[in-house]
Amino acid sequence: MSAKRPYVSPLRQQAAARTRAEILRCATNLFAERGYGRVTVADIASATGVATKTVFASVGSKSDILNQIVDQGVVASDYEVSMRTVLALRRPEAVLEALAHGTRAGNEGQFQVHEAIRAALPVHENGEALWERATSAYREALRTAAHHLHTLTPPPDCPEEETAGLLWFWFGPTGWRTLVVENGWSWDRAEAFLLRTAVATLL
Repeated sequence: MSAKRPYVSPLRQQAAARTRAEILRCATNLFAERGYGRVTVADIASATGVATKTVFASVGSKSDILNQIVDQGVVASDYEVSMRTVLALRRPEAVLEALAHGTRAGNEGQFQVHEAIRAALPVHENGEALWERATSAYREALRTAAHHLHTLTPPPDCPEEETAGLLWFWFGPTGWRTLVVENGWSWDRAEAFLLRTAVATLL
C-alpha cells in the first residue's frame, strides 16, 4: 500500500507567502531607516506584527533576511526587460534617453532596498561581496549598453571601456543617490541632468 501524501493547503501557503513578503518589506524599511546593525529580529517581528519565532521560521536569521532582500531587489529591478528595449534602439540619443529613464525608474522603485543594503555595508561581515552581488547584473547591463552604443552611428568618441565606466558613473546607483538624496534634487531633475550630461559628453 502506497504511503499517504501529506495534504498541502493552498490557503496556508498563500498566507505564509504573504507573511514572508511582509517580513521582508518591514525589514527593508527598518534597515534603511535605522541601519542594519541597529535592528534586531525582534524589531522586525514587532514591525510585522508576528512572533520572533515566526520570522526565523519564515525567513531565517537577520543575515538571511538581508540576503533575500538583495536577491529580491535584483529580480524586482526587471533590468532584462529594460535592456531589451535599449538594445532595440538604433539612435544613440534614444539609447541614452532609455538608459536615463530606465535606471531612474529602477532606482526610484528600489530606493528603500538600496538604502537598506547601503546601511548594512559598514557592519556586514562581507559588505564588499554583498554590494557586488547587489549591483553586478546592473553594472553588466550598462556595459552591454556601452557596447551597443559603439555599434551605432555616430559612436561615442571615447573607448568602449571608458563609455561603460561613464554610464556607471552617471546611471549607477551612486550617481542617482548623490543627486536625489545628498543634493535634494527631484527624480525628474536628476534624470534630465544626467541625460544632458551623457549626451553632451558622449555625442
